[in-house]
Amino acid sequence: MDGPTFQPCISVPLVLEYQQTLIQKQSDLRLTESEIESVIDYLCLIGHKQRIFYLWRPFLRDSKDDMVLELAVAAECEYIITYNSKDFRGAERFGISIISPQKFLEKIGELP
Repeated sequence: MDGPTFQPCISVPLVLEYQQTLIQKQSDLRLTESEIESVIDYLCLIGHKQRIFYLWRPFLRDSKDDMVLELAVAAECEYIITYNSKDFRGAERFGISIISPQKFLEKIGELP
């Protein structure tokens, strides 16, 4: 297969949220600060950087989920990949499918 099958989309608020979460869970994940920085750097390297020009919050119950939905809408994403599909009820109004990581990997042919 040529080229990437998908490209993650990122925004400054989302990267900061990922960084904060990784730091909070650092001991559970058994990652060093340097490894966390490497993960964040890699995401910033490969991710499609999307600016958010509008805020129409609140739409979802959790403002952190709204941040993800805003990014997906602005970047014209086809999917939001999450274990918490119930948290994104209503996203289909924006033409975005909510899909589990397993279903997404099956869809792109990475799982049988």
